[in-house]
Amino acid sequence: MRTCHHRGVLIHRHDAPLDDAEWRAFLREHDFGELIAPGAGRDLPIVVPTHFIWDGKDEVVLHLAKPNPVWEALAERPRALLSVFGAYTFIPGHWNQDEYGVPTSYYAAVQLACDAEVIDDPERVAAILERQLAHFQPEGKHAPVEPGDNRYGKLLGSIRGIRLTVTDVRAKFKFGGNRTPQHREVVAKNLGDRGSSLDREARAYTLTRGQRLAPKI
Repeated sequence: MRTCHHRGVLIHRHDAPLDDAEWRAFLREHDFGELIAPGAGRDLPIVVPTHFIWDGKDEVVLHLAKPNPVWEALAERPRALLSVFGAYTFIPGHWNQDEYGVPTSYYAAVQLACDAEVIDDPERVAAILERQLAHFQPEGKHAPVEPGDNRYGKLLGSIRGIRLTVTDVRAKFKFGGNRTPQHREVVAKNLGDRGSSLDREARAYTLTRGQRLAPKI
C-alpha cells in the first residue's frame, strides 16, 4: 500500500484530497483552528486556539491579545502552522463488516504552513478586526471599528494582528477510501443512525468521497 509522509503527516493515497476544491471547501466552512508557532529552540511549540479569516487563496488574518505567549515564538521565527479539523468521529469495530472488526477514526484535517507577519499599526489591526466582525457578526450591532476615542478604538492597543501567508497545504480526508462501496454504505448508515452533528458531517464525506472514488464504467 502506497503511503505519503508529507513533512510529518501520514497521508495514505486514498486519504489525500480528491482535488484542491475539496480542501478549499472544507476551509470555507471551518474558521476555527489552532495556530502553532514553533519558535526556535523550544521544548514545545506555542499552540493557540483561535478564530481566523481565510481569503480563499493564500492569506489568513486574525488577532490575539498582547499577553499571548505566541508573540515571543513568532519573534524567534516568523513561521506558523494553522491546523484545522472537523468531521471527526469514532468508527466502532463492529461496524467494520463483522463484530471483530478493527475500530478506527474518521476525520478531515487541513494544515496550512505559513510565513507570519505581526501587525501593530492601529489602522491595519482595525482592518483585521473589521473583517472578522463582518464574517462572524454579519448583522453588525457593534461599535465603529476604527482607531480613536470609541469603544473599539480604545481597545486596539490591547491586541495585535497576524497576517499569515500560506506556503504549503497539507490535507487529509480519512473516510474509508480504501474500503469497498458496500462497507462505506454500512458505515454511512450507522453514522446517520447515531446522528451527532459530527456523525452527519462525517457521513456526508463518506458518501460523497465514495461516489467520486468509485471506478468509472
